[in-house]
Amino acid sequence: MRVVTLPSYGPPEALEIVEVDRPEPAEGEVLVRVEAVGLNPVDAAVRSGVPPMVLGWDLAGTVEATGAGVDRFTVGDRVFGLPRFPQPARTYAEYVVAPAAELAPAPAGLDAVHAAALPLAGLTGWQSLAGAADLQPGQHVLIHAAGGGVGHLAVQIAKSLGARVTATASPGKAAFVKGLGADTVLDYLAGDLSEQTGEVDVLLDPVGGDLTEQSLPLVRPGGMLISLLRHTNETDVQAAVEAAGRRFAGLLVHPDAEGLMQLTRLVDAGALRVHVERVYRFEELAEAHHRLEGSAGRGSGTGIMGKLVAVP
Repeated sequence: MRVVTLPSYGPPEALEIVEVDRPEPAEGEVLVRVEAVGLNPVDAAVRSGVPPMVLGWDLAGTVEATGAGVDRFTVGDRVFGLPRFPQPARTYAEYVVAPAAELAPAPAGLDAVHAAALPLAGLTGWQSLAGAADLQPGQHVLIHAAGGGVGHLAVQIAKSLGARVTATASPGKAAFVKGLGADTVLDYLAGDLSEQTGEVDVLLDPVGGDLTEQSLPLVRPGGMLISLLRHTNETDVQAAVEAAGRRFAGLLVHPDAEGLMQLTRLVDAGALRVHVERVYRFEELAEAHHRLEGSAGRGSGTGIMGKLVAVP
């Protein structure tokens, strides 16, 4: 089979396609014939800072074989998931072995491309809002970077939980985010956000950096600030948030088959749609990684709208 591997440290051009033996599933695992993989900023971050490996976590595909003890799936089942994260899952490949317990049946209403775009970003939104925040109907949530991979799904998840949603986005994404159901969409650069939002019950920050501490005054006393990016001074950030009388959660997404099924229920109910900006071939993954790396810019308007996906 073909895999996209990183034989040495380097820029996106260091990625190369090689032929390797197809793996066999061990006990509790399934072999998945990969139809599409989601691309995430973490892929580019790992590429630039880890030993040589095959990258990738999001996947959607069809079960090709099952290992001993697997009774959740049979050959031919369509599946999707986020296996092994944050340990290597090596989904940039034509076949992947993954723990059956970390996969779920792919949503019937999504093709492989859109199913592959959902796990990491969707589970991040679900585990943040339904899990860490225990978001309740009528509560007010502020979602930063709402036009991005996590953000555009988090807006819809929050609405499905009955929340009032204020979202921030660059001007070029405002109509897109409004169309997702956000009650209010604010420009990142449009002055003091506190004058426009009031205090919120929950704030979801996928951006990190200075934005986390800058956002603290937007959260009501007793409310929760959820940061999705690790801080070099995370203990200090948490202490500052808690000293101000707010709660802090530094969330790292994890494999979650039940969470995937909750996302599927939202998809099936028409309450969650996945936006894919572009689909790349494996041969184009260097270009895709350049796009991932160049999409930062809070307020710059250059960020990816929704998700990028690759197909073998």
